[in-house]
Amino acid sequence: MSTYKDAGVDIDAGDRAVELMKASIAKASRPEVMGSIGGFAGLFDASKLKDMKQPLLATSTDGVGTKTEIARALGKYDTIGEDLVAMVVDDLVVCGAEPLFMTDYIAVGKVVPEHIAEIVAGIARGCAKANTALIGGETAEHPGLLKDDEFDIAGAATGVVDADKQLGPHLVKAGDLIIAMPASGFHANGYSLVRHILATQKLDLHKTYEGFDKTLGEILLTPTEIYTLDCLALIRAQQGNIHTFSHITGGGLADNTARVIPDGLIAKYDRTTWALPAEMKFMAEVAGVPQKDMER
Repeated sequence: MSTYKDAGVDIDAGDRAVELMKASIAKASRPEVMGSIGGFAGLFDASKLKDMKQPLLATSTDGVGTKTEIARALGKYDTIGEDLVAMVVDDLVVCGAEPLFMTDYIAVGKVVPEHIAEIVAGIARGCAKANTALIGGETAEHPGLLKDDEFDIAGAATGVVDADKQLGPHLVKAGDLIIAMPASGFHANGYSLVRHILATQKLDLHKTYEGFDKTLGEILLTPTEIYTLDCLALIRAQQGNIHTFSHITGGGLADNTARVIPDGLIAKYDRTTWALPAEMKFMAEVAGVPQKDMER
C-alpha cells in the first residue's frame, strides 16, 4: 500500500501550519475584507471604488530571490516575509496606487508547520506596515524537487489609483528633482552576488565583523524597507508635486530610474550626495566588486 505520506506529502502538517498562521493573518486585514481564511478565494469589498472617477486596478507580483537561502542557512524564517511584501507593494505605489490586498505562495521541500507560520507572520507584519490585507495564500509541498529545508516564496498584490492621479513618466519634465529615500540594506536584491562573495571570500554568517554590532547573517536578513505608506503620504502632502517614483530593485539606480524617465530626458546623479550603507561597502571592499556591479 502506498500513501500520500509515503510520497513525501504530509497533509496533516499542512493543516497544522494553517492553524498556526491564522493569528498572524488576522492582524493583516482591512475593513473591506469579507469572510475569513479557509475558502477557495479571498473576497474584498470594492464598493468604495465607486467614489473614484475612473478607478484603475494595478497589480504586481514578485519574489525575494535567493535571499531565501540566507534564511534557510540560518534557520531564521520570521523576516523573509517582510521582504516579499516590500518587493510587491513598493512596485504598486510607483504609479500612485494604494495596495489593497495580497496573496502569497510558499513552496517547500517538507512542511514544517512552525517554519511556515514564521514566514507567514513576516508576510502579515509587512502587510500591516503597508496597510494591505493578506486575504489568501497557498503552501505547496514539493518532495523530490526541493530538499526538506529548501523553500521559495512569491506573492501578488492588487491596488487602485484614480486615473487622474496616476503617476508616471507622462508627468516628468526637465528640471524635476530626484529625491532618494534611504535603504535598510541590500533589501532583497543582489543576493546571487552576495552569496558568491560569501563563498569565495569564506565569510561566516555567524561572525560579527569589525565595525558592526550584528552578525553578518543578521545584517543580510535585515528586512527590506516598505516605503508604501510614506510614498502615499508624500503624494497627499505634495498636492501634485510628486510626478513619479522608482523602486530600486534588480538593475539598480540607472536601469530602474530609466523606466520612469520619458524619451528626450536624462537623469543626473551626484554620488557625493549619498554614502553606501556600511554592509554594502564592506562586501564591495572584501571582494573587490566594481562600482558598476554594486550599483546594479
